[in-house]
Amino acid sequence: MAAAQPKPPAGATARRLARGCWSALWDYETPKVIVVRNRRLGVLYRAVQLLILLYFVWYVFIVQKSYQESETGPESSIITKVKGITTSEHKVWDVEEYVKPPESIKVHNATCLSDADCVTGELDMLGNGLRTGRCVPYYQGPSKTCEVFGWCPVEDGASVSQFLGTMAPNFTILIKNSIHYPKFHFSKGNIADRTDGYLKRCTFHEASDLYCPIFKLGFIVEKAGESFAELAYKGGVIGVIINWDCDLDLPASECNPKYSFRRLDPKHVPASSGYNFRFAKYYKINGTTTRTLIKAYGIRIDVIVHGQAGKFSLIPTIINLATALTSVGVGSFLCDWILLTFMNKNKVYSHKKFDKVCTPSRPSGSWPVTLARVLGQAPPQPGHCSEDQHPSPPSGQEGQQGAECGPAFPPLRPCPISAPSEQITPASEPAPQASTPTDPKGLAQL
Repeated sequence: MAAAQPKPPAGATARRLARGCWSALWDYETPKVIVVRNRRLGVLYRAVQLLILLYFVWYVFIVQKSYQESETGPESSIITKVKGITTSEHKVWDVEEYVKPPESIKVHNATCLSDADCVTGELDMLGNGLRTGRCVPYYQGPSKTCEVFGWCPVEDGASVSQFLGTMAPNFTILIKNSIHYPKFHFSKGNIADRTDGYLKRCTFHEASDLYCPIFKLGFIVEKAGESFAELAYKGGVIGVIINWDCDLDLPASECNPKYSFRRLDPKHVPASSGYNFRFAKYYKINGTTTRTLIKAYGIRIDVIVHGQAGKFSLIPTIINLATALTSVGVGSFLCDWILLTFMNKNKVYSHKKFDKVCTPSRPSGSWPVTLARVLGQAPPQPGHCSEDQHPSPPSGQEGQQGAECGPAFPPLRPCPISAPSEQITPASEPAPQASTPTDPKGLAQL
């Protein structure tokens, strides 16, 4: 009956495993090149490489121009000027009357039953004036309202509409725009540098008069896909979008503005559709200051400027080239995975691809010996051989080879953690070749 093996002290196994892992941390790995003569795998490998190269050459470098340093959001200034004239009900409207800054305030009735409901001196910010403390009959209908100190009569929503849309489509709008890219010290404007009175006789045309930014109001509404009659009656907001995308590797004449037009306000939302504002005209009648309050429905023009400029720079070029060359390795990773997973002779390929080399100069306390003890294997003790003795290779495992014994080194042994299909070759000397070549699984076909 065999004697019981003594148990190792507590924590010894963990310490040995930690020392083995620490030693393994400093091992060096180098790739092994194997040529596999398989047409299908080779076609897949080249196809993946071609797709990666096409992506970087066409999309990254040509379309995205990743070799350039870029700047977005140019500094911009805009000046507008409207010209035109129209009439309504024997009244002439010029620029000073139909071009107004936006202004809007809602008017609510303050109903009451007695004077107690109206606080003297109270100011309703959404009302029409300062309350006097009296509850008086409303000038329309049987209801009562709080009297206010303000303009009379107050706005009640009933007004006489005077449509100015007959000649308004012919109104012209000058949009003067200048941009500046501070990173590249580049500036440009959208008006032609001419002194022959060109702006007095031109209107915008995308092909022939790109640098004449004088737009007819009807042209802007039409390009936005809207009906001018409906838009002028209910009001709306139209955006004039100017885009400056400039490739500064080309001449400055190639950096041109591109205009687009679209409606900005919610057209199909009844609660907030349209655009209107109020303004007043003041005058005196018999010494009393009087005003005419006008609620104007109109077309608001918002000019939006954006753009991007790019110029060649060495740093982004090097970064993207390095990324492209590194990404080509994805094809090797994919083909290795297919080779070792789905091919018919995947075990043969794995046997040839992975080798582990154990140097004979390791001390007995090195990590292969330590890890062998952790796994419950007793490593062989170092021995000596006479000069006329030559050990024969161990039998029983194909592909494993022994090492010659010397007076100063322990006998070479396979790494304990290697797979049965892996080869172990001493690093100090080349592996001896077997006298009889074998090819059990068709390795010669690789």
